[in-house]
Amino acid sequence: MSFPRLNRQLVLEKAIRVPDGAGGYATTWAGIGILWAELEGRTGRARRGAETPLSTTRYRITVRAAPFGAEARPEPGQRFRDEARLFAIKAVTETDPDGRFLTCFAEEEVAP
Repeated sequence: MSFPRLNRQLVLEKAIRVPDGAGGYATTWAGIGILWAELEGRTGRARRGAETPLSTTRYRITVRAAPFGAEARPEPGQRFRDEARLFAIKAVTETDPDGRFLTCFAEEEVAP
């Protein structure tokens, strides 16, 4: 196995529900750590959104492994941020048999 080239710094974020003052909740995102990653573009597609066309691209994002339950271990439902770009994490699995790296399958949506 060749080692991934972890050359991108991404912020790992998790969703936090906060009261909206009207009896409901709003979702905000909080950074919980910075991870070095390798991004590999996969497939993409264009579709019509509610108001504008959307471009969705899937990515394979490789990061160093962290133990189960550790805050530094990405989970589905979290996201990575690269400045203004957002990558929603859909699934996470070990990359190698020794568990040194994790592969995160993520999607980025862009409205042109």
